[in-house]
Amino acid sequence: MSEQPPPEDLPSRLGKVMLLGAWAVGLIIVVMLFQDFIEGARNPNRTPQAQAGPNGVPQVVLQRNRAGHYVAAGAINGHPVVFLLDTGATQVALPLDLARRLKLTLQPGGIGRTANGDVETWSTRLGSVSLGGLTAERVPATVLPGMEGDEVLLGMSYLKRFELIQRGDTLTLRPQGH
Repeated sequence: MSEQPPPEDLPSRLGKVMLLGAWAVGLIIVVMLFQDFIEGARNPNRTPQAQAGPNGVPQVVLQRNRAGHYVAAGAINGHPVVFLLDTGATQVALPLDLARRLKLTLQPGGIGRTANGDVETWSTRLGSVSLGGLTAERVPATVLPGMEGDEVLLGMSYLKRFELIQRGDTLTLRPQGH
């Protein structure tokens, strides 16, 4: 026969199970908040929005992250991506895996010079690139087979279309000629 706990132990065991469950739920909430905090420190521009600047010209103001970079959510051909603004990059650069998921048409691009040396690349043209509502069309891009992750380097093939103003820890983008 199996032993049943005495009836007076049942509330005690139930209380322990509920306490353990409460601790587990609390731990899950703390982990979620911590992940949100870390993501906010890495990308303080998760929902950039164009706002009217001087003379009503639309502009996007980005905050620098803890590492000193400007990281922001945006879109390529309407698909959400995360950009790392890189004024040292001639073109927008994205990983091959992401380019495939976005179903981009790729052409042989030759050899590209990167901080990690020379690499074989692909070329493409992005139908649209948008950052906070500032959109550019037909943007040349380079696809790098060895590039890790999903982050897109937002290079000068997009950025040259905008005036860039850096003050302290903010970077303001607004259309050229306004």
